[in-house]
Amino acid sequence: MDEHQEDDGRDAEGLLRRALLDPDDAAAVALKVHGLALADELTVVFHGRRDLGTIQTYVANGGHGHGEKLGARDLLRVPVDLDLGETHTRAEAREAYAAQARTFRDALQAADTVLAIWAQPLQDVAESRVTLARSVDLAVALPAHRLMPIALVAPERQLVVVPVVGARSLAAGLPPLGIACAQQDVAHVYPLPEEPAEALEDFLERAAEHARLMADRLDAQERSVQRFLEINGPETDWPAAG
Repeated sequence: MDEHQEDDGRDAEGLLRRALLDPDDAAAVALKVHGLALADELTVVFHGRRDLGTIQTYVANGGHGHGEKLGARDLLRVPVDLDLGETHTRAEAREAYAAQARTFRDALQAADTVLAIWAQPLQDVAESRVTLARSVDLAVALPAHRLMPIALVAPERQLVVVPVVGARSLAAGLPPLGIACAQQDVAHVYPLPEEPAEALEDFLERAAEHARLMADRLDAQERSVQRFLEINGPETDWPAAG
């Protein structure tokens, strides 16, 4: 283990001792992730409760320390949870926790780096400014879970690009990561290593095809209503039922 990893372990152990909410029923640990390309700094909160039976993972924008209060709108629930069930001693649990926390930190760093690479291609495709949204909430539906509460947004095109993750235990290693593109009711997930320009071109083709299909469907519905009104007009002469 390198020096940085050892520091992570010591920091995590110290936070664990300081962040106990109730020694018998619940505990929370905050882990800061620094030096990110877009997010700058994130805080990961691992929260375990006996009644839930899980050690849940949350991510918040900014750096938050012991004693700070975070509300529900500050915390993004990410279904990539700690699993210490296979450990048998405190030392094993501490080691497993440090390894899994590093795994999640690595996932955040990788996704943040890739999202930074997408910023310029998104601006080129959108032909307009691109903003960084730092929010737990988004105006579009996504086909996968968000990894962090940041997203690239091209407002004029109503196009959102955001890191996503597959639900799994951190004990299983690095979770499946991707970049989701979303526009109104169209969304698609691309692998993290995908070339941004190619992915955006593909997504715009998908969005255009979806728009054509929707236009055809609306046109068919309009014709259907028109025909219904025609056959039920005041001059309609229905044959008597025999």
